[in-house]
Amino acid sequence: MFSIFKKSKSTRVDLSIIGTDMHSHLLPGIDDGAEDTDMSLQLIAALQDLGYKQFITTPHIYRDLYKNDATTITSAHARLQQALLQQENRVPIRPAAEYFLDDHFDHLLDTNTPLLPIFDNYVLVEFSFASPPLNFKEKLFNMQLQGYQPIVAHPERYLYARANKEWFDELKHAGCRLQLNILSLTGYYGKASQQLAHYLIDKNYISFVGTDCHHFRHIEALRAGGAAIMQPLQSMLDAGLLLNTRL
Repeated sequence: MFSIFKKSKSTRVDLSIIGTDMHSHLLPGIDDGAEDTDMSLQLIAALQDLGYKQFITTPHIYRDLYKNDATTITSAHARLQQALLQQENRVPIRPAAEYFLDDHFDHLLDTNTPLLPIFDNYVLVEFSFASPPLNFKEKLFNMQLQGYQPIVAHPERYLYARANKEWFDELKHAGCRLQLNILSLTGYYGKASQQLAHYLIDKNYISFVGTDCHHFRHIEALRAGGAAIMQPLQSMLDAGLLLNTRL
């Protein structure tokens, strides 16, 4: 008779329903993610505890801040693989990249430099958080001319789209897939991003979800996310919208 006063059992976050984290910053020492190999290993172990079975890690390629390329990324990946083997942790982890759409990215396309895809021909790209590039359609079209499929990272975090939600329609009509940051569902990046996240889910615009994990604060927020994370994820999976399980 006193059960109404009992605290309800919280929902446990179980990301095994997703299987693959396709956006993370787990490679050691090459961007604003894991600072060293020990931190990489701890983050990976924590994400495995949350249910992930494999990882596609995506360090920034952003010339003004992170001068990464295939050489720096594959080298960091090799160091991490060796450290995982020493721990007898055989979790699959593949290197890719998150490309900032700037002049350097144009140069990569102009010189036919092979990009590092998430899988097949799918390449993760991001915009400035301040304003979209004026010629973003041209950049995306040039990618497609070279056979790449753009995945736009965390569109819900581009708050300039709040007043012009047709921008999301333009991305979809341009042939882009959209990737949601899971923590946006919890309000971690603010209420506006949370609202945009649910707007994009309601529009059936999300094809991928990722942790975008950089550090332990992200881990703790994921653990505490509960139903705010699990209910939308299950809904998108039930609708057949998410492609993570195919990676």
